[in-house]
This record gives sequence, structure tokens and C-alpha cells, in this order.
Amino acid sequence: MRERVQKLISRAGLASRRTAERWIEEGRVQINGVTAQLGAQADPKTDHVVVNGKQLKPVTEKLTVLLNKPRGYVTTMKDPQGRKKVTDLITDIPQRLFPIGRLDYNTEGLLLLTNDGDLSQGLSHPRHHVEKIYLVKARGVLTAEMRKRLEQGVELDDGITAPAKVKNYRVTGSGCWFELSIHEGRNRQVRRMCEALDLTVVRLKRIRLAMLDLSGVPSGRYRVLTPDEIRLLRKSI
Repeated sequence: MRERVQKLISRAGLASRRTAERWIEEGRVQINGVTAQLGAQADPKTDHVVVNGKQLKPVTEKLTVLLNKPRGYVTTMKDPQGRKKVTDLITDIPQRLFPIGRLDYNTEGLLLLTNDGDLSQGLSHPRHHVEKIYLVKARGVLTAEMRKRLEQGVELDDGITAPAKVKNYRVTGSGCWFELSIHEGRNRQVRRMCEALDLTVVRLKRIRLAMLDLSGVPSGRYRVLTPDEIRLLRKSI
């Protein structure tokens, strides 16, 4: 079946649709030897589609895994600094999977990887309000005023955040622990929100995404999502 090329690229796990569109505009995609234009359609089973010099192969099986990311791994597919990548933890999976969203180098916890471009786009799009819960350990005290600011929205350099939810707050020595629930996906958002309140994040772990949590998945390990879980994720978007 012929589909828009950017959708095929996304579904194959090579890039988001937006990035795929940019590649097309930059002339990095060819169909049967001809440079593709935006809006072009193809069928990878019958057409010869080349992306960045490599033939695009049709996705035969969709797969999504839940990884408990340790600290010290990047969520990019390539790293010029040679740091460890989350894909190094799933090398026994034959499919080429890519992360849905990102967790920064020192953030740990729940990360989904998939070759399902439609699912990735749906979970990443801000209009779908997919809940993400983080466990935060910070240096300092979260006052009632700080909590109010988190729950009303914090002014960052890229705009005010959507209201967050704070729960399970507790003080430990010179610091504190709390859970922060957000549904946006800005770069380093939780850390930046805390920095705006003069809180220094010591440890950050994503413990939940939509209805998924880390139960039974030790740090550095993963499990494959069940069809029922995929169905519920699709319902959430």
C-alpha cells in the first residue's frame, strides 16, 4: 500500500515525521532513483526508497519495550562523545527500536522504545496530555509557595509550564523527596522547573508513564509490552 514517505520513515523507526519531512526537503530521500518531494507516496514492498543513502525496508513486526534506564546512558541513537546509549541495553532485540521521548544522561527510569512510529508520535504529542510521573530528590526544602508555583505553572525561558501535581512530599536531612506529575515533554523540564525554584535536583527518576510503571523491571533491564498494554496506550492518545 502506498503511503506518504515521511510516514514510512517514521514507522521504520528512523526519525519522527517532522524530521523525515525535513530530510525530504533537504533532498536526502529518493524514490526509484528520483529525489522525493513533500507529499510523495511510496510502497517499500514495490518501490526502491533510499533514506540518507540506505534502502528503507518495510517494518514487518511492531514491537515496543519498557526499559528501566540507568543513569549514565544517552537516549540518542548516536553520540559523538562515545557515551553509552540506551540501545546498548537491548542488543538482543533484532528490530531497530528508537526511544519515545528522552531522558537526559543523569535521569533514570521508565523509557519506551519502539519501531511503531504512529504510537511514538501519539505519545509524544503535547495535545494528548499523557501523564508522566517523576520521583525527585532535591537539595533544599519545597515550601508551600514553591509547591503552589509548580501546581500553577513555572515560568521558564521557553514559556510557562502547564500545571503539575505534587504528592508524597517528605523531608530527609538537608533535602527532600517528592513525586512530580507532568504531561509536557520539554527538554530537561523537571530539572529546569526545580532550578527555577532554587531547588537542586540530586536524583531524578521517571516512575510512571500513562498506566505503565517499573514493576518487575530492574535497572538496566527491559520487558516487551503486551498487546493489551499497547491497546491501552493507544486509548490514552
